[in-house]
Amino acid sequence: MNDFLDPQYESSHATINKKRELNLIWLLPVCALLVTGWLIYKTLSEKGPEITITFSSADGLEIDKTKIKYLDVEIGKVSNISINKDLKTISVTAQMNKESSEYLTEKTQFWVVKPKIGINGVSGLGTLMTGAYIAIKPETGKVEYHFTGLDLPPVLDMNAKGKKFVLETANIGSMGPGTPINFHGIAVGEVLEYQLAENADKIKITIFVSAPYEQFVRANTRFWIDSGIDLSAGADGFKLRTGPLSALLGGGIAFRTSDDDNSEDIVAENTSFQLFDSYDQSTQVVYHKTIKVVMYFEESVRGLTVGAPVLLRGIPVGKVTDIKLEINAKTSEIHIPIIVEVEPDRVIVINKQDNMTRKDNIEKLIQKGLRAQLQTGSLLTGQLFVALDLFPNSKIENHANNTGYLEFPTKPNPLNQIVNSTQAVMDKISKLPLETMTTEINKTLISLQNTSNSATTTLDTTNSTMSSAQKVLATFEPGSSTQYELNQLLQELTQTTNSVKQLTDYLEEHPDSLIRGKKEN
Repeated sequence: MNDFLDPQYESSHATINKKRELNLIWLLPVCALLVTGWLIYKTLSEKGPEITITFSSADGLEIDKTKIKYLDVEIGKVSNISINKDLKTISVTAQMNKESSEYLTEKTQFWVVKPKIGINGVSGLGTLMTGAYIAIKPETGKVEYHFTGLDLPPVLDMNAKGKKFVLETANIGSMGPGTPINFHGIAVGEVLEYQLAENADKIKITIFVSAPYEQFVRANTRFWIDSGIDLSAGADGFKLRTGPLSALLGGGIAFRTSDDDNSEDIVAENTSFQLFDSYDQSTQVVYHKTIKVVMYFEESVRGLTVGAPVLLRGIPVGKVTDIKLEINAKTSEIHIPIIVEVEPDRVIVINKQDNMTRKDNIEKLIQKGLRAQLQTGSLLTGQLFVALDLFPNSKIENHANNTGYLEFPTKPNPLNQIVNSTQAVMDKISKLPLETMTTEINKTLISLQNTSNSATTTLDTTNSTMSSAQKVLATFEPGSSTQYELNQLLQELTQTTNSVKQLTDYLEEHPDSLIRGKKEN
């Protein structure tokens, strides 16, 4: 029973397993940690560089909202906006994508895209709903992370095909980036930028001509400023040319190519051309060989301007380059030296003599009577030009020439000589005692009036006498000698009376005949 109550148990040593089993609940934070690490790694690996862009204004820009786009694809976002220390500009910090790293070079351009209405059209309308964004135009070059934003967007599209050219001018006028380039009235390009040359004597304008029109820019192509309406007054009168409406509103540049140009004359990109101020200047042939001469004029040169043509029997051979004024302190004489640039290549010389130079030919023509005159090109504008022609046996007057140029003899304009002669006659007339002469003439006319009245009275008396004589003659016997003699006397008296009456009538109509005499018929 005790055994039953106190049973005997067999004891044995239990084996204890000290290895703990991993609880599944700990897998959750481990997985979260791994995912977080992966996300951080992925974010850091995909994160691009941080850049700063300096703008003159933060108009339309917002932190964490304003995007940076290239070809309408987001490649970055504005992360911070701050005012720079100069208190004039703002600094925009932007976080870029990894793929944008290759776009960030020293030549890359940034600008803010906003709605804009201008002469060339409307742009940026899409930003009315989405808001402004920063556009980028990448260029190859060295890596850079600090940029200066553009105030205006570049006018050239990123994928535009064509060529750039450089125009040189001394007058930029109202032209600027975006100014259209016209070819036969068609807009084929635009101005990209302009800058002052290194020696500051001219302005270089970079233009872009789009394809396929860039092939029409040849070696002899001429560019000129197209203002829309070109009204000029010169020696030939008024000239009017009109261009496209866009050129009228904002100016423009046009070019033309001669028909004799061929495809072999197509020039390379960035070739330089001269930009002429007007179409007329672009049509003129440019001669590089010139000879400067001086012409001294004693008459007024009002109406003569720099650039006025020099014509040899109506054919242009040069132009006026300078007009001066000289006064001789000793003699008080006034001279007007005109500097003229002659282009000898305009003249075809036949039967050339090898031993004679151009200067010798000019001096020979001067000895033959070649002279310069000022003539009026247009009575409407009053513009003058220099005319050259032969005047044999003309005198040559030499002046104290200190210009260093060959002196070309001149001849006064005949019209000016007539004016001067007329002025001299008027001066002489003005010196006559006209008031005294008028008084004497009035006295003479009064005396003539009295004489006329007396003659009229005498005629009346003579008529009365003749009537009485007629009555007396009737009392004489017909055919008697007394009657005959009285009849002859009456006829002579009648003729005398008629002559006196005619004289009186003529004097009444022409009282000045007593001074000047009777006019011949």
